[in-house]
Order: sequence, then C-alpha cells, then structure tokens
Amino acid sequence: MITLDHVSKSYSTGAPALNDVSLNIEQGEFVFIVGDSGSGKSTMIKLLLRELLPTSGNITVNGVNVAALKHRQIPKFRRNIGVVFQDFRLLKDRNVYENVAFAQRVVQTPTKEIRRNVPAILSTVGLAGKYKARPRQLSGGEQQRVALARALVNKPPILLADEPTGNLDPKNSWEIMKLLEEINEAGTTVLVVTHNREIVNAMKKRVITMNKGVIISDEKEGSYIDEI
Repeated sequence: MITLDHVSKSYSTGAPALNDVSLNIEQGEFVFIVGDSGSGKSTMIKLLLRELLPTSGNITVNGVNVAALKHRQIPKFRRNIGVVFQDFRLLKDRNVYENVAFAQRVVQTPTKEIRRNVPAILSTVGLAGKYKARPRQLSGGEQQRVALARALVNKPPILLADEPTGNLDPKNSWEIMKLLEEINEAGTTVLVVTHNREIVNAMKKRVITMNKGVIISDEKEGSYIDEI
C-alpha cells in the first residue's frame, strides 16, 4: 500500500530530513511512526501526501508513483488518503454535519448520498447527536472525532494520523486510538505518527522508530524505544 525505495529528502539548510529510507507498509496494516522532533516523521507524511517531492528515490502510494503525478492529478490522488492532524483543522463557521459534508462536496458526491453518508460516519465516531454543534461547542476529543469522520467519509483505503492525540487528555486519547483500531480492523491501512509512549507500548502494533532521517528500528509488535 505504501512503499519508499531508497528515499532521501534534503532541504537547502543542509542535513537531510530523510536519508536513504526504504519501507513497505502492506494493505490493512496498523503502523506507528515514532521519533524525536527532527527525526523525519513530518517530512515522511508530507512526501506521502505529495506536499513535497523526494530529492532521490521512489515513493508509491496505493499503486501510484507519487513523484510522477502532474499538479492537476494531485487532488484526485489525495482523495484516497484520509488525514487527521493534531490541531483538528475544522471549519469554525460550520457545524459538525457541514464540516464532514464538506469533504464529500469537494469530490462532488451527490446530495442524496451525502445525506446518507454523513450521519452514518458520525454515528461510527460516536457523534450522532452532535451534528448541529459548532466546533467551539465541542470538547477537544469531540473535535478530533469530527476530524476523523471528515477524513473517513470518502472511504479512503489509507488513513494518516499526524499526532492525533497531541492536544487530548489521556481518556480522549485512548478513545481516539480505539476508533483508529476499529477503522483498521474494518480494512483501512492506518499510519500514526505519535510521541505517546504509553499508547504505543500498550497497543503492540508495528512500530517504526526514526532518528535523524533514518529508520533505526522496525518491530512487528513493537514498543516505544529510546533513540540510539
């Protein structure tokens, strides 16, 4: 589902953000990517989303050679990737229903289908009764559930979650991770960038540890290791 083949990314400032990284993530896997700030995690996410191009190497996502995409092809490519961020990124002037429906309107889903799909995904993330609420009326955990619903409403085969529990308390963090696990069990490939040691150690998923642009550990039922 995701392949990096000897991928490097250098910025003009000097040291490479990624240095000769090779990686395979299979369909249906749940993978944590961990490492200190500056280890290359965020650069990897941006490369997968085609926000950046690699300096060298090849990246394939869902069968697509990312570097070969023309600019006009990028929006369609990104429809196959759901993305959840630490800071929710909700539309503050729209209610929960409209925040999720927005993702469907962007891909020109018929209104009849939107009316069916949005309540269904809100029910999945436990927000069926909150569809009229504005983001400011929701807790942080609820806002992240809305962001998750928006990322999933178009049924992408891949979900990228960049520090999805970074602004949440422990209880809400666990609830979001449980939702991600359920989504993964339903068939979605899930890639989570996190600093949350407790969650990584408890969930026993595949853990890829990065340090200074390279992968230093890749364990099937891994734990959060201190960098070498």
